[in-house]
Amino acid sequence: MRKLLLLSIVLITGVVFAGRLFYLQVYDTSFEKLSENNAIKVEYDYPQRGYIYDRNGKLLVSNQPSYDVMVIPRDVNPLDTLEFCKLLKISKEDFISILNKATVYSPRLPSVVIPQLTKEEYAYLSEKMFKYDGFYIQKRSLRDYQVDHSANVLGYIAEVNNAIINKNPYYQMGDLIGMQGVEREYEEVLRGIKGVKYIQKDRFNRDIGPYKEGIFDTLPERGKDITLTIDSDLQEYGEALMINKRGGIVAIEPATGEILSLVTAPNYDPALLVGRERSKNFTKLWYDTIAKPLFDRGLQGEYPPGSPFKTLTALIGLQEEVVDTKETVSCYGGYVYGRGRKLGCHHHYSPLSMVGGIANSCNAYFCTVYRRIIEKYPSPQEGIDNWRNHLLSFGLGDFMGYDLPSGRPGKIPTSKEYNRTYKYPEYKWYATATISNAIGQGEVLLTPMQMANFTAAIANRGYWYKPHVIKNIAVADTIPTEYTTKNVTTIEPRYFEPVVEGMFDVYNRGTASHIQIPGIEICGKTGTAENYIRIDGKRMQLTDHSIFVAFAPKDDPKIAIAVFVENGYWGSRWAGRIAGLMIEKYLRGEITRTDMEKFVLEGSLMDEYEKPYSGEPFRINK
Repeated sequence: MRKLLLLSIVLITGVVFAGRLFYLQVYDTSFEKLSENNAIKVEYDYPQRGYIYDRNGKLLVSNQPSYDVMVIPRDVNPLDTLEFCKLLKISKEDFISILNKATVYSPRLPSVVIPQLTKEEYAYLSEKMFKYDGFYIQKRSLRDYQVDHSANVLGYIAEVNNAIINKNPYYQMGDLIGMQGVEREYEEVLRGIKGVKYIQKDRFNRDIGPYKEGIFDTLPERGKDITLTIDSDLQEYGEALMINKRGGIVAIEPATGEILSLVTAPNYDPALLVGRERSKNFTKLWYDTIAKPLFDRGLQGEYPPGSPFKTLTALIGLQEEVVDTKETVSCYGGYVYGRGRKLGCHHHYSPLSMVGGIANSCNAYFCTVYRRIIEKYPSPQEGIDNWRNHLLSFGLGDFMGYDLPSGRPGKIPTSKEYNRTYKYPEYKWYATATISNAIGQGEVLLTPMQMANFTAAIANRGYWYKPHVIKNIAVADTIPTEYTTKNVTTIEPRYFEPVVEGMFDVYNRGTASHIQIPGIEICGKTGTAENYIRIDGKRMQLTDHSIFVAFAPKDDPKIAIAVFVENGYWGSRWAGRIAGLMIEKYLRGEITRTDMEKFVLEGSLMDEYEKPYSGEPFRINK
């Protein structure tokens, strides 16, 4: 019995080993592939990236040829290092460092030695590369910008790093990838598909022809062209208006959510991030921590929205039925609350109803409405959260889902935040503790994109579409359904008309009456946002920001816009003028208010940005 057991164990073990050996030799090809790697060279044929067009078919971005000197460390044979370094115009130390890094990355895979040669350099080197085993020239495609604007929208391409390679095996050292803007968001559409050639090598490491007669070779597939919603002429004009100023402009088509213009100032020429000087230029832009040209203020700048926010206070007040359009509120130079505290207001007639309150930007009126909104509920916590839910329906406090990779969510405060701030329940807080929210100050923060979006929602009388920059891809006429889905606010459509009338009167007899555009019915709202900064740990107030939101025409809106100018004093001084000019440029294609255009184009706020803090900002609450 024992002999039979021992024999059985020996037979079973033999069968297992034989079966495993058969599997490895016949079915498992991993070792075959590993062996083939030593006898096969892989060459990639890089496709052209897709072109980028504006909404009117104007070419924004095309391609230009580029050439990289590559190395496969395993294939490098002894060479005249000094001669080769002289040929490449690099030092021996740099050459050794590059070769060492390439070896660490992979002895068998190619790495870049010298990137982005010019046509002249390529022509000179291509005749001599045969002398240097392991080195070759790889043709690639670089971007060729047809415009000198829209860098924040278009983005740029750059060489992949190890983190990207480890995350996505499609990329190898030396590959280029979209790093910002549209280039990053639509990378997989624009990049195309690399072609691959497998070259057989003999035991002397010499090329002897295509592996298996090229049956595994593939051709490159060109990237798809895309069309953006951006109007190139409007974008260029907006950037010109913002020269020597800091801030952002966002223009949206209300009926679709298409982004017509997305301006950040200061901006830069996208061509700076192309070619051999890309790294040096990027470093300069990155370390400019004062002007911040790489910071997209339209998407990333979070600011107090100021008086434009009063339109939302009015809408929520109407929906909550704490005010009607006929009731008037008296203003005695501001809103008095607490123990003699006063939120000041500029001079205007009194008392005012809702339309007049919007047109004249009355702080007393909107503080009264806000307080009623909060105090309608049993506790201020319930009041704040209900108020907040209305605002969230306008896309505030969130990224909204637009198709650009950068952005910030802004802030709509919650009752929990105020509970922490005021140490509730040890200390109670009331509506007056948050009264600044009524006029877009306090804890409320919005990006210019969010301001433009809620303006589009008002223009549509209660709904909006997610803002987006993609119009179509290649020949397709459709875009993702998320951009064609209507988002409905919590405010009933009937409550929008009095707010629209108030915004219309801002131009007719209100705070923007002096910057009207003849023949265009514009509904707008001026704004001034207080501007604070910490210096040596002390909170100080600087010159106010200039804000303006608008849409036009009144009854058939084609454009909704938000303009934010840092340290721009008051709403109608800079932002209001810029908004009016942008609207006229888009609707008419020409400017009639040349006096206003001259003021903006020749005007500068650089002295304001460069002057030391004086302690006494110029402020006017409009």
